[in-house]
Amino acid sequence: MFLHLGEDIIVPKNSVIGIFDKEKCSSSIITREFIEIAESEKKMLRIGSDEKIRTFVLTNEGIYLSPISSITLLKRFQQIYELGNDENS
Repeated sequence: MFLHLGEDIIVPKNSVIGIFDKEKCSSSIITREFIEIAESEKKMLRIGSDEKIRTFVLTNEGIYLSPISSITLLKRFQQIYELGNDENS
């Protein structure tokens, strides 16, 4: 199963470590440092060049900056998780 992050970007659901609201996380010094390191190591991908970044999605491969709200992405993730559990029943 995959999670759609915006535009044509999808990631495997099992690679998602966390989904974070940009506004709530940006005030943390540690989070800002983490983002700066990821940028310098080229492990960050911005989805949609003209759209406002609303969410950081941390995966095994890096960080995706998504214009989709963290609430919407979390709902998508939960729906995928529920579908995955139904398949295993």
